[in-house]
Amino acid sequence: MSLSYKARRRWSLVILLLGLPAYIVAAVTVMNILGRPPIWVELGVYVGLGVIWALPFKFIFRGVGKADPDAAPKGDD
Repeated sequence: MSLSYKARRRWSLVILLLGLPAYIVAAVTVMNILGRPPIWVELGVYVGLGVIWALPFKFIFRGVGKADPDAAPKGDD
C-alpha cells in the first residue's frame, strides 16, 4: 500500500513531533535503569539508537522535502 505525498508529509510530521520525543525519553530511561556505563559505550548506544529509530520510517521520510510530484506544474498564464 503506497501513501500519497500529503499523507507521507502528515505522518512524517506526527513521527517527528510525537514519536521522536517519546523514543528519546524511552532511550534515556532505559540507559538510566542500566546504570552509568563507560562514556564510549554510552555514546555508541545513543548513536546506534539514533540511527535505528529512523529505519522503519525511511519510506515515509523519502522525498518529503521535495516538491509534490502529483501537483500540477505551475506554468506561465
